This record gives sequence, C-alpha cells and structure tokens, in this order.
Amino acid sequence: MPPVLRFAPSPNGPLHLGHAYSALLNFDMARASGGRLLLRIEDIDPTRCRPEFEAAIYEDLAWLGLAWEVPVRRQSEHLDEYRRAVERLAEQGLIYPSFESRAEIARLVAEREAHGVWPRDPDGAPLYPGNAKRLSAAERARLIDSGAPYSLRLDMTAAIARARDLSWHERGEGPNGKTGRIAAAPHAWGDVVLARKETPTSYHLSVVIDDALQGVTEVVRGEDLFHATSVHRLLQHLLGLAEPAYRHHRLIRDEAGLKLSKSTGATGLRELRASGMSAAELRRRIGLP
Repeated sequence: MPPVLRFAPSPNGPLHLGHAYSALLNFDMARASGGRLLLRIEDIDPTRCRPEFEAAIYEDLAWLGLAWEVPVRRQSEHLDEYRRAVERLAEQGLIYPSFESRAEIARLVAEREAHGVWPRDPDGAPLYPGNAKRLSAAERARLIDSGAPYSLRLDMTAAIARARDLSWHERGEGPNGKTGRIAAAPHAWGDVVLARKETPTSYHLSVVIDDALQGVTEVVRGEDLFHATSVHRLLQHLLGLAEPAYRHHRLIRDEAGLKLSKSTGATGLRELRASGMSAAELRRRIGLP
C-alpha cells in the first residue's frame, strides 16, 4: 500500500515559512514514494478559526505548487466522532471533569510553588494541580447540572496502568537526534484535557482520531510535537487505533532562534508572495531542493 501523509493547519492566522516547510516536506515525500497527500483543516476552536484564514490556506498552498486529495477533512464537521471517543474513554473510567478556571489553576500552581517546585509538562505548562479527581459522583453531577464550565481530563495514572511499555517508530531526527524505537512517557503530561464543555475534543484527541480514520501511515510534523507523541500513542492504545510512523522535522526559526509563530506575528506567505518572492525562492530560503 502507498504511504498516506497529511498536512493539518489551523485556520487561526496566516501561514508562515514554518508551515510552508512542513507542507512542502509532506508533499515532496508523498510524491517521491508514490503516496497520497491529504489536507486537514483543524478548526475545532470557534473563537480563533475564521473562514478567511481557511481560504488563505488554500491560496498559499496552491501558490507553493501543492496538490492534495479532496474532499478536505474539516474537524468542525466531525465533532460527533470525537464525542464518541470521549464516551468510550469514560466507559473505561478514564475521564473525569475538572471545574477550575484558568485563573484558579494558576493560583493553585502559585500556592504549590511557594513550597517547592511544581512539575511542568514538556511544553513548560504546569501539570494539573486540582483535586477534581477526588470529587464524588454526586458532586460532579451537581456542578455539571448547575451549568458550571468544565474540562474533561484523562486520568493519566489509570490510563497508563492499561497501557504499559508504549513506544513509537521515529523516522526523523527529533530532539537530540533520537531515531528508531522511542519509549513513550505520557506521565510527563499529567492529566491532560481531552475535551471541554463547549468543545467536545482537544488537539490530542482529534489528531489521533483523524489520523486513524484517514488511514495516515506516516505523520510528518515539527519537532515541537515530538514529546506530545507520548500522549498520542497512549490514546491510540486506549481507543484501539492504528499506530502510524512518525517523522519529526526541524523547525524554521527567526533571527533570535525562536520558532516562527502566528502569535508572534511571523511574516505570512501572502506577504512574501506580495513582495515578489517566488515559490522556488521560498524553497531555497527554507533549505528544500
């Protein structure tokens, strides 16, 4: 069977050089191997994702010379599939609701750090510090019925007990040049959020479901997601999903050595195109033949 690759941007801002590198790398690998390239629009965040950004994604990718299969999968059209996955995890006793706001969580972390170091995940965010896992079923039901906002978290300890010695096959470089079979360490992420009251999924949950349903055989993405693969492998195991191979690539960075980001205003592809840059020149700039 030919390999299946995908490029999965979020329409929450303009694509930049980092997106171009990942998209072109996926396209080049699919073409060289006689494989398929899929495009997925990860638009589960209704407050940040906008139609004009999605339209710009198609324009930018076409300018780069990419071709992809249609129809394009849009996550916002598949929320019921994510809900069913959450229900399956809940039936296994692996999901619980937490009710603290972001401000309350920040306060709890500050209280704990006043007495020592509080653990953080590989992205630098503090692990969940609350006690929602210890709430009774009656108290959880009362809070939900009251209309209180909540997040649905994975009980990481219980989940790991069901899936020991997980690993994945890394074909890229990854941090510190790691390749081959990589041992997963999902415990480093604590009780991650898998869904919220207003959004029935999260990046971690939707990405593994989408990859499985679309038959993706090789996930090619930035090395900033290397450690998140531990969570993804755990969810794949718990939901009985196929395991793809992974290839984490280098990031395109700015002059200060920071990865390009929409949030920091990285120059968009449309601006580069308007300045007169050609797609071939862009390839050379990011180090692709």
